[in-house]
Amino acid sequence: MPCALCGREARGFGYCHDLRWDRHPHHRFCSMACLTAGSANAKRNHGMIDKTDMETRAIREARRELAEALTEMGLMAPFHDWPAEDIDRLIEACVDGFQASMQRQSDAGDVPF
Repeated sequence: MPCALCGREARGFGYCHDLRWDRHPHHRFCSMACLTAGSANAKRNHGMIDKTDMETRAIREARRELAEALTEMGLMAPFHDWPAEDIDRLIEACVDGFQASMQRQSDAGDVPF
């Protein structure tokens, strides 16, 4: 199971808003740092951990690294005129794919502890 905040493998830290298992999702985290940040986020959002302002900013700020990687690989030209929203969708798809793979691997029992 991936960490609800950073996508790394969750390692036994969890949070359920107001301990209302019947009303709110249970979020799992990889560390106390992610638990602290994620639970604070969930408290502000009434138990939900959706795309936050921080995640939106992180996606926006990842554009530079994506552009640098595409340039290094000689692939920037096709993406040069893409709108920012499409670039953000591409970044989010990569992150979601990474997290989904981590989830599948965890569900298959490939947990290193």
